[in-house]
Amino acid sequence: MKAAPSRSRRRAWLTIFAFGVVMAVLFSGGRSVRSVSAVSDEAYDRLETFTSILTIVQKNYVEDVMTKDLLEGAVNGMLESLDPHSAYLTPELYKELQVDTKGSFGGLGIEITNRSGILTVVSPIEDTPAHRAGIEPGDQIIKIEGEFTKDMSLMDAVKKMRGRPGSKVTISIKREGKADLIDFSITREDIQIQSVKSRDLGDGYGYVRITQFQERTAENVDEAIGEIAKANGGSLRGLVLDLRNDPGGLLSQAVKVTDEFLDSGMIVYTDGRLDNQKQKYFAHKEGSHTDFPVVVLVNGGTASAAEIVAGALQDHKRALVLGTKTFGKGSVQTILPLDDSSAIRLTTARYYTPNGRSIQATGIVPDIVMENNVRLVRQDGRAVPQEFLREENLPNHIENEDGEDDGTPKPKQIQYVAPESAGVIGEPGQDPQLDRALELLKSWNVFKTLVAKK
Repeated sequence: MKAAPSRSRRRAWLTIFAFGVVMAVLFSGGRSVRSVSAVSDEAYDRLETFTSILTIVQKNYVEDVMTKDLLEGAVNGMLESLDPHSAYLTPELYKELQVDTKGSFGGLGIEITNRSGILTVVSPIEDTPAHRAGIEPGDQIIKIEGEFTKDMSLMDAVKKMRGRPGSKVTISIKREGKADLIDFSITREDIQIQSVKSRDLGDGYGYVRITQFQERTAENVDEAIGEIAKANGGSLRGLVLDLRNDPGGLLSQAVKVTDEFLDSGMIVYTDGRLDNQKQKYFAHKEGSHTDFPVVVLVNGGTASAAEIVAGALQDHKRALVLGTKTFGKGSVQTILPLDDSSAIRLTTARYYTPNGRSIQATGIVPDIVMENNVRLVRQDGRAVPQEFLREENLPNHIENEDGEDDGTPKPKQIQYVAPESAGVIGEPGQDPQLDRALELLKSWNVFKTLVAKK
């Protein structure tokens, strides 16, 4: 009779098995793994439990299951347990992420999040199939093509709703105030997200809206400002920078856009556990637009990269921020490619405004707090209010390390009550926040003129 292997020997084999299987089956190689730390006794015990469960499932489950599927599920669960923004990206999802930053993909045009295990609409993107079909913020997606979405990952949901332009997908929505599910059969389109929209407001005032930070956003902002200035004799008297409903995007573009309005000073800095996660970004004088006042519009849909811009301009007193508290996503996600063309999206750092404010789960509070009383008019003629989820509402979100009050000086806030209106975001006369911003810019120029005469 053979002697039972010692505990240390079992652990040695367990380590070889666990890491070998994960690397070989899931990642197809080990070049992306630079170092492996020593494994603690507790980790050995957990790995032993994991391999025991893996073996039991493979042997006893009612149907045959692939080891790769089980391991992918384990990795997904591990990353999703960290925070709402860390995830494993299959090769297909990683490719879609790369396409997203270029502003073009086949799908419905819908921003979603996971709220208590339920897929929930943050907002439909303007001028997309989801927006035209009447999908609303706060809608709960209960089914996709008849499949229940309970505990479905965001990545899996995105994958199911994306597809070839011209093909259809049916989603079943639970809407507050409605007893039954509402089915929407929506035709996918090649979604071309226009990162920057602009218009001349007349009398030397301009409006620039950033819908998402993509590869050419800063370049497009500069072009938009140039065109508005050209239409007004080569100069501007004031600019409204609209970041409402902007979910963020590329950090590099947020830095470049901010740099366009500052001629010096820090824009943002990041701080993480590793030295390469501690980064500082500064403004440069060349190409800066600093000769006109700016009002930045924000709301609960202003997140991540958009919050970096608003926070930097507020800290430098370069712009007045108007609207409602922002989303509060103050964490940095790093995409770590793996050797099989998949990747890990991992939260690696927090970012801070120039004054050292962490807005994680707290958001940026505007200088002028003005509730968003615009009721968006759908194509069916129905006016609906905008509702927002925030980082603090997401399960398992990273807490602000300094609590709700991070101790840094806050701007003085002015409460302004806006009339309710049924209108369109970004449309003068129908958007109270935009109208108020334009009033402030004009008042500032009148005040400047009076002071200059004294």
